[in-house]
Amino acid sequence: MRIADKMNFDQVKSNLAKNRSEMADLQNQAATQKRVVKPSDDPLAATRVLQTRTEISGGQQFLKSVSQAKAFLEYSDQSLSELNEVIIRAKELALAQANDASTNHTSRQATASEIDQLFSQAVQVGNRKLGDRFLFGGYKTTRPPFNAEGKYFGDNGEIKISVQKEGSVAMNMPGSRIFLGRDVKAPANAGPDPDRFSSDPALAQARGPASMPATGRSLDGSSEAIPLTSGDRAGDAESGAETLGISSSWASGGVDIFDVLRDLTTGLRANDKESIQESLDLLDEALAQVVLARAQLGSRVSTLNAATDTLQKGQVDAKTMQSTLEDADSFELVSDLNKTESTLKASLATSGKLIQPSLLDFLR
Repeated sequence: MRIADKMNFDQVKSNLAKNRSEMADLQNQAATQKRVVKPSDDPLAATRVLQTRTEISGGQQFLKSVSQAKAFLEYSDQSLSELNEVIIRAKELALAQANDASTNHTSRQATASEIDQLFSQAVQVGNRKLGDRFLFGGYKTTRPPFNAEGKYFGDNGEIKISVQKEGSVAMNMPGSRIFLGRDVKAPANAGPDPDRFSSDPALAQARGPASMPATGRSLDGSSEAIPLTSGDRAGDAESGAETLGISSSWASGGVDIFDVLRDLTTGLRANDKESIQESLDLLDEALAQVVLARAQLGSRVSTLNAATDTLQKGQVDAKTMQSTLEDADSFELVSDLNKTESTLKASLATSGKLIQPSLLDFLR
């Protein structure tokens, strides 16, 4: 085959272009310390790198949400700790004024004034907010949930935040549950199983109709029919269960803390010893109600702590995977760079000798 001069020039040009392209790619990798700079470098690795970047970005957003929710829950628990102290102080005052031996009408009047202060303090706790969001208003976080009389203007909503792709945790607890005792769960071991009413004729008779609706009051003040659950049906059985000598404490619900403090104040001002003594049990229930709410908040904080650990580990794993796919090996890169540089110099030297004769050399 005849080798023309043009073929030599084309081959030299192609080889030099190839060597310079490889040299440029290696220099770019050395400057960025990245093996995969554009999708054409390694399409499969580039796809995985984009996926890991998405995971890292999503994990960072989850961590921000978890941090915000944790701050909200911890401040709620701190506020309920103050409410807990308020109830304990009210109980101490009620105990001191529950007998006639060391108290009189004057001392009870003075104690009533202190209970009024505790009432105001409880309202302030209910209106506590973090930043510009109220803690205990449910979904309604932009206005105070309680007025000065303890009337609730929030709702029963729980704001849930995502801690992972398929998991969420409520970051608040509505004031209707904590302060008003709505939807408070009774202890499971506080008495007999309510399902026994379905098999025991005597208990079933004491309970009454199983599906009888109860009339409740909604937040806007309107009446509404509320179907009875097994726990609610136990309330209908309370009088019958007591007649049969069976404890009905499992059927008890929550108490309105503001009503308890208000009734205690009324009893103190009226110098009613029996009313003061009755308030002691209600204060115990209110205290247990707050403790239960704090326990639920604590369990949510524990869940968020576990989610934080999981998310942080996921971030480390994703970044490790990204580094493995994307980062260049420095030792290998320097070796390839030196080899390519030597190849380029050799190509330039041999190409110069190959194309050295020219037309001008023959026209001398």
